[in-house]
Amino acid sequence: MTPPDRMHAISPETRAVVDDVLEYARRRALYEDIPLDKPLRPSDLARLAPRTVTPEGIGARRAIALFENVLAPACTSTDHPGYLSFIPSAPSKAALAFDVVVSASAVYAGSWMEGAGAVFAENEVLHWLAREFGLPEGAGGVFVQGGTIGNLSALVTARDAARRRLRAADRPMPARWLVVCSAEAHSSIASAAAVMDVDVLPVPVDDAGRLHGDAVARALDEHGDAVFAVVATGGTTNFGIVDDIASIADVTAARGVWLHVDGAYGLAAMLVPEARGAFAGVEHADSVIVDPHKWLFAPFDACALIYRDPSLALAAHTQKAEYLDTLTDTPDWNPSDLGIQLTRRARGLPLWFSLATHGTEHYRAAIAYGIDLAARIADDIRARDEVSLVRDPQLSVVVFRRHGWTMADYKAWSDRLLDDQRAFVVPSSHAGEPVLRFAIISPLTTYELLVDVLDSLR
Repeated sequence: MTPPDRMHAISPETRAVVDDVLEYARRRALYEDIPLDKPLRPSDLARLAPRTVTPEGIGARRAIALFENVLAPACTSTDHPGYLSFIPSAPSKAALAFDVVVSASAVYAGSWMEGAGAVFAENEVLHWLAREFGLPEGAGGVFVQGGTIGNLSALVTARDAARRRLRAADRPMPARWLVVCSAEAHSSIASAAAVMDVDVLPVPVDDAGRLHGDAVARALDEHGDAVFAVVATGGTTNFGIVDDIASIADVTAARGVWLHVDGAYGLAAMLVPEARGAFAGVEHADSVIVDPHKWLFAPFDACALIYRDPSLALAAHTQKAEYLDTLTDTPDWNPSDLGIQLTRRARGLPLWFSLATHGTEHYRAAIAYGIDLAARIADDIRARDEVSLVRDPQLSVVVFRRHGWTMADYKAWSDRLLDDQRAFVVPSSHAGEPVLRFAIISPLTTYELLVDVLDSLR
């Protein structure tokens, strides 16, 4: 009979498993030439890695070998310098290594009682970010899974606050709640609205893709109390465009409407002094998000959700149950009371460790590098005949077109580029036109690499 503690007991077998896993993790973290890799078809993977889950197990050595040689190469490496699609990830080596520690430590970070040390460290990072964004003393929040959960949690708090405000004023509730956002807002806003069963009002942007306060004012004047939140974007995913947050903040403050800033990708640019002006008005937000697994060089998955007044989030999110009374009947904030996640790992610790190790100035320099590189490659695109910019880059996303190409041409070129393991650049679209984009995050992405990709478009 198999001993029930075989997987958990300290034994030669479990020691060997840990050693083998950590040795692979060390090799992968220290790759000098990160493989780009590419997906395989399900039939290919079924042939190359058949029946890995069996009654008796296949052993750690074989499982790691299968992962390293079959499964991992079927995953595109988001930390490759040539991964330029969507929004890449470029975790620092310190953050990668400490993510292993977080898992090995089995810390539950949903409550102060069970994870005080981890929560304290996470809070230090959140308070530093809040100060960088100009939020007042007392602002705070929680690290959640990603931007979608961050936006959803913030909007749930905003609606709860609106309900309380209307009740206190003895005013009727609207037949349907409404959230106002840019027509170019991230898809997670519509997703959050669908989960909450509320409506979204996309407001037109200007020719540069920016949402302005006057357009928001017209929407608020038309819909009144039905609007419980306005979402401004601090760096759109497709273009890296920052809304006119200052003018939007003026409008929401005058009307007492919650202002949420979705800065999942771009808000990290506020760490660069030269870029801060683009984000004027963020200091007036009621809530903001930024994803460390994007431009703050942390591993997946982490979103920093920060509230101007965390007590409003506590009122909206604190779960009540007999088995939770010990956790909730305390003056200490519990991270799980600030967002839509009760069970949570200490996903902010890898960022904390990297910040504590390297200092904030290294982060400013790494982010500035991406902004400068985007401007430099945009100049190169302007000098070429076969391509042209769709818009001038504002942050580190460069969107351009190849003249005369259809979407089929773009896809065929993109597939060849990946097959040759040169780069991962998939086509996007804007206003019905197929386009290409460089999303620059990694400090290891070079000007020469981007020029090589452009040269392949000739």
